[in-house]
Amino acid sequence: MTLHEDVQSTPRIPLDQDGGPVFSAPWEARVFAMTLQAHEAGVFKWSEWAETLGAELAKDGDGSGATLDYYDHWLNAFEKLLTEKNVAAAQQLSELKKAWDEAARATPHGKPIVLDRS
Repeated sequence: MTLHEDVQSTPRIPLDQDGGPVFSAPWEARVFAMTLQAHEAGVFKWSEWAETLGAELAKDGDGSGATLDYYDHWLNAFEKLLTEKNVAAAQQLSELKKAWDEAARATPHGKPIVLDRS
């Protein structure tokens, strides 16, 4: 299976008329690209990815009332695989997410978000 076929077979992925992924925000495209890069680097098999994403998507039907957007599930699945494969620690990911959230809140509308690494 080619990478294009893998992407098209990903659970519930939004696709355009040409079979390409659809994104509603730049961060969605970035996490999509990072996932593909991690797969291509051998961090995980595409079947592992599809299984992990499928489990994340199934959580919307767990009766909890919490509904996430598709790429929120995608991000959760990606982070889960990164921690399972010892690529990143859960605490590292949590701290990075907090830093990006704080940077986003401090950034005026229409300006690029810059993560302060000092």
